[in-house]
Amino acid sequence: MKVLGTELYDKGIQNAVDEFLDLAQTTPKNLLVSPSDANVLVLAKKNIEFSSVLRQYFWNLPDGVPSVWVLKLKGAKKANRCSGPDFFEQIIKASKDLSINHFLCGGADGISEKLKLQCEKWGNNNIVGTNTPPFKTVTNEDFQALATKIKASKADIIWIGLGAPKQIYFSAELAKYVTVNFIVPIGAAFDFHSGNIKKAPQWIQNIGLEWFYRMLKEPKRLFKRYIRVVPQFIFFAIGDIFKNRT
Repeated sequence: MKVLGTELYDKGIQNAVDEFLDLAQTTPKNLLVSPSDANVLVLAKKNIEFSSVLRQYFWNLPDGVPSVWVLKLKGAKKANRCSGPDFFEQIIKASKDLSINHFLCGGADGISEKLKLQCEKWGNNNIVGTNTPPFKTVTNEDFQALATKIKASKADIIWIGLGAPKQIYFSAELAKYVTVNFIVPIGAAFDFHSGNIKKAPQWIQNIGLEWFYRMLKEPKRLFKRYIRVVPQFIFFAIGDIFKNRT
């Protein structure tokens, strides 16, 4: 079902996890999956180029309580939040005894290694590689070098943590160089699960104010984004809901 013009997965996170794990054990198809938050949905609504990239994705998961509210108001009764950090954690835990290899690509120096250690604490020892992309324009040579490393690792799933919208573009481009089952940009999951940034308390997440909590924690980086995105999301969402009822 569409929210702000982007098709969102509306069957709930448990169904997403189950379907994802089944597909991760089949013929590799470089499927792209993005937990897409309000920032991503608003950008796709306003930017035709970005929207065309997002349409290449196999799934866009509702990474935000407000998106779930819109889905439910439009009739998607099974919809619930599928945030990047939650989806990643559930997949890592559920695949610990399966023949599924994971590659972690993202974060600042040392973050992906810390995330690997967290995965091992969850009982998953199938993290076959890590990488920190350069903080510059990524060239064809960079993608080719990364693809060589991923191929050697025999990874089935590549997890990308670069922040949106960069990670959306990066993942779609990387898909041209590799042969894996899934490429999944999960953004803040790298920082949250590595312990680099504290996650919002569950009650704040439940009332849809995680964005406000994160803005208070990282005002220099997030204040301008959320002050711009939140009113636009509300405006577009109201139009979306009323359009659905006419």
